Amino acid sequence: TKEFLRDAILNNDFMKNLEMDQIMSIVDCMYPLEHKNDSLIIKEGDVGNLVYIMEEGTVEVSKYNKVLTIMGPGRVFGELAILYNCTRTASIKALSNCKLWAVDRQTFQAIMMRAGMQKQTEHLELLKNIKTFESLREDILSKIADAVDQVSYADGECIVRQGARGDTFYVVAKGRAQITQAKSKWDPAIYVRHLERGDSFGEPALQKEETRPFNVIADDPNGVTCLVLDRQSYREMIADELSRLKRDESIRYARKQTTFISGEDDRDLKNLRLGDIEIVCTLGVGGFGRVELVQDGRNSKKYSLKQMKKQHIVAMKQQEHVMNERNIMMDTRSDFIVRLYKTFKDRKYLYMLLECCLGGELWTLLRNRGLFEESEVRFYSACVIEAFSYLHSKGIVYRDLKPENLLLDNKGYCKLVDFGFAKKVGLGRKTWTFCGTPEYVAPEIILNKGHDMAADCWSLGILIFELINGNPPFSGSDPMKTYNIILKGIDAIEFPRRVSKMAALLIKRLCRENPVERIGYQKGGIADIQKHKWFEGFSWEFLKKGTLTAPFIPKVENDADTSNFDFFPEDDAPEPEDDLSGWDKDF
Repeated sequence: TKEFLRDAILNNDFMKNLEMDQIMSIVDCMYPLEHKNDSLIIKEGDVGNLVYIMEEGTVEVSKYNKVLTIMGPGRVFGELAILYNCTRTASIKALSNCKLWAVDRQTFQAIMMRAGMQKQTEHLELLKNIKTFESLREDILSKIADAVDQVSYADGECIVRQGARGDTFYVVAKGRAQITQAKSKWDPAIYVRHLERGDSFGEPALQKEETRPFNVIADDPNGVTCLVLDRQSYREMIADELSRLKRDESIRYARKQTTFISGEDDRDLKNLRLGDIEIVCTLGVGGFGRVELVQDGRNSKKYSLKQMKKQHIVAMKQQEHVMNERNIMMDTRSDFIVRLYKTFKDRKYLYMLLECCLGGELWTLLRNRGLFEESEVRFYSACVIEAFSYLHSKGIVYRDLKPENLLLDNKGYCKLVDFGFAKKVGLGRKTWTFCGTPEYVAPEIILNKGHDMAADCWSLGILIFELINGNPPFSGSDPMKTYNIILKGIDAIEFPRRVSKMAALLIKRLCRENPVERIGYQKGGIADIQKHKWFEGFSWEFLKKGTLTAPFIPKVENDADTSNFDFFPEDDAPEPEDDLSGWDKDF
């Protein structure tokens, strides 16, 4: 049965991307279920948290009461439910008595998280004890731990050959290897010594191409596993001078360059109460609640008020995300991020009083225009880069970049809004929660490998592609299909001719499958993106000063002009239930 389940997973477009030890752990945790003929296994619209493998029987897949396909033994279904809490996109009915195997989301995510953390910890422990790396900061060492490849060698296999040229460095992670050396090419190789776990070889290759001075041969009946790091990856992550600095260049650059909003509004708002706020009209509506244009009744100053139903937040298990959003935005001061001034709460709602940007969403502009010229995309992506530079310097990952989350101010500059998925991770740390918009999600989030600021670099590449082309590069008919396309990689995407060579090069460097290879995440941080040839001639200084003319200046007649937003009718939904559980006491 275990072999059958393993083979079924390996034949599934999504799950075949997992590591073999993860697959076997999932198989070990699966349990059998039986469904009678004509019973409903999955109901469209229900919330699910199980993925199934069919061992016996046949099932019918239908959507909106229309039959899509029939499936038999060996098929995996319901995979989306193990990624995140969502409703089922189709119904599945038994056409005969069926024997199934299942595993739930909590178990799947625990397996993935444990495997990722275990590997990271193991790699870090091995690297910490190597002289070359002992003076490095932990966050740089963490990047190296992510960058190394784990390579296995069979007993007797040659790992490096004397006289061969090489650019890779090795650390023995498991097993024993022996070093042999010949005095000349005519002499036989003689035994020198054994290498055990934690021993390393090939260090000179990290500085320049090395002619290998000896052979290293796997000498263990169970084989040998090595961590392997190539010179290119090493150089991309570490400059010699960085190894003893306490701050990397990107952090210093971000703190020095980011401009700050003045605190004059703070004094006006100190004594503002919820009862002083008057609603003008609605700017947006979502599952969480509404965003209203409001004014301070005392002085008619305009703001946006985000009103969230506490009941809905609890039902969707979003309490932690909402608190993260509040805490991060309260501590954020950048001209490229919408400012949160104050928060309120009552029995039914949480409220966030935000800076008002009446130029509308970048998404609306994209929808009306179809696509942008590259010079325009350069400007909008530069605004995002400035926001990311600021956030990443504070150890914050944003995780929800898309045109809908970029608002235009009166000058046409765009600002990041909606920090519901943002999280303070810290440098050299990872987070594991699945979140983001399907088309923008990085592969390491899909595969639950743990992620950090590199996921934002990926999403920036997707944004640049979408703004130039009008559509994102990865898009399927449902989220699972989109994720499977993402896992095939950016190199499988055919770039339209309208994407210039330089833009394509930048997008491909931002969307490298391996997070540590992405531009913006390497030794120069976000500054590397700013120096890329696609931005040649672009004035970052004028952008930061706010003196660069935006490609599009929105028409905003006055501080109550909402013509750049879609129309939303007044809220006629029934009032939500009270929530007095106290989870929001620090909001």
